[in-house]
Amino acid sequence: MRSRHLASLVAVSAVAALVPALAPATATAAQRPLAQYEQQKPQWKRCAADWPAKIQCADLTVPLDYAKPNGKKIKVAISRVKATSAKERRGVLLLNPGGPGGEGLDLPDYLGAQLPKSVQKQYDLIGFDPRGVGRSSAVTCGLTFDEEDIERQYKPATFAKDVAWARTVARKCKTKQGDKLRHISTRNTARDLDVIRAVLGQKKISYLGYSYGTYLGAVYMQMFPSRVDRFVLDSAVDPQRVWRGMIQVWAEGTEPAFVRWSEWTAKRNKEFKLGDTPQKVRTTFWNLVKQANKKPINLDGERITGDDIRSYRALYFNVREGATAIAELKQAAAGRKAKLARVPRSITRPTPPRFGGVPGDNGSASFWAVLCSDARNWPRDPEQYRRDSVRDKARYPMYGDFASNIMPCAFWDQGSEPTTKVNNKVGALIVQNEWDPQTPLVSGKGAHRALKGSRMLTVLDGEGHGVYTSGSCADKTTTSYLTTGKLPAKDLTCRTPVGKPRTALQLPLPTTAGTPDLPQVG
Repeated sequence: MRSRHLASLVAVSAVAALVPALAPATATAAQRPLAQYEQQKPQWKRCAADWPAKIQCADLTVPLDYAKPNGKKIKVAISRVKATSAKERRGVLLLNPGGPGGEGLDLPDYLGAQLPKSVQKQYDLIGFDPRGVGRSSAVTCGLTFDEEDIERQYKPATFAKDVAWARTVARKCKTKQGDKLRHISTRNTARDLDVIRAVLGQKKISYLGYSYGTYLGAVYMQMFPSRVDRFVLDSAVDPQRVWRGMIQVWAEGTEPAFVRWSEWTAKRNKEFKLGDTPQKVRTTFWNLVKQANKKPINLDGERITGDDIRSYRALYFNVREGATAIAELKQAAAGRKAKLARVPRSITRPTPPRFGGVPGDNGSASFWAVLCSDARNWPRDPEQYRRDSVRDKARYPMYGDFASNIMPCAFWDQGSEPTTKVNNKVGALIVQNEWDPQTPLVSGKGAHRALKGSRMLTVLDGEGHGVYTSGSCADKTTTSYLTTGKLPAKDLTCRTPVGKPRTALQLPLPTTAGTPDLPQVG
């Protein structure tokens, strides 16, 4: 088992039927089975005593299974910060921070403060905890901290333990939640968004979604194309890779980032002393991995193995942070004092207040619920995962075996619906950093191919997960789209000027809560 404190790198700059359309007001409840949900009147109130008064919350009721609207019901919590100008108000902008499993109730306050005033004037900012998350009928599996850890490298000697872990997580989740888990899916969350739209009295919604939130947005666009206004998909998931492929793309995307990192580091050998050619830098790195697997590095009481170092894949997307961290680990391996500091496991925004009754493993439980319910392409034979891990470690030495190892979805009950095929011409703006460790550039391009009406804005040399409101060169174009509705005439690239201050976006990562902490330069 990997070091709990230093297991996986968080990016240093940071997985059927349509809801019936609204019918004429004269339609009967039998003709419009969702009317009972769409006609709710939200009871807005202060979210919590320690939250700003300007952000208000309300609870809505939605069906657990939209195929049975009169069946079991669950709660969806929403929040709102009103547009700052009644005169200029256009409508609502729904916000999603990613995940799956990311809470979004605080986004109108947290992210709203970073949005340009022109955007704040035009939109009521709407946050929500997706079904199964946070205050929205939270799911739990009763997982321990170690059971929440997704980062498991493939080794023949430990594979049976990995299979047992995956089987245990699936079993515990089924025991705790039963049939509910089959309905914690992106398609149903998209239907929830449409209920939110109707409850707020809007014919259309605008949307800003990050990471997993881009897939939620794309699914909504596929299911409800006529109700889409202005959609920004930031750091995009490739719908064709949902979901095992989106974990495997982390490995695919790391290899070119590692090459870039070694080239950058070689030019600064006087500073980092890792080698004066890219090949020498890579040799130094792999020698360090080999050494640490034989004799783990003692870093402030933590034992860091070579596999731990491989798992810090996102370090190499931010070249300076990566070079500094590896140089310090090399120092520690030689018995000299390192200067690595520890940070909480997350580049997420400050953790929202935990409301009473939200289980500690809710993030992990909802993460697996979505990944396993959305897709039916998870192999059922553990040996397939073994073969894939061996193959992908050879293809992608840094992270291939981690990404292809067995997951709880191998033993999960099938979701209530097949995976959504995203293939439409609805307009949207996709914004993407060139060097994003969580949704690599190849993933953003895949989303662009599936969304044929989209335009894509790529930040060349952009590092980190999340673009809009970070101070990058993409901010101006994105704001213009949100405020005017005019998409660029063609795909664009831009480059943020060197030295321009940027704010690292703090987003939930597409991984489970039990993935431990990592080293970061202090």
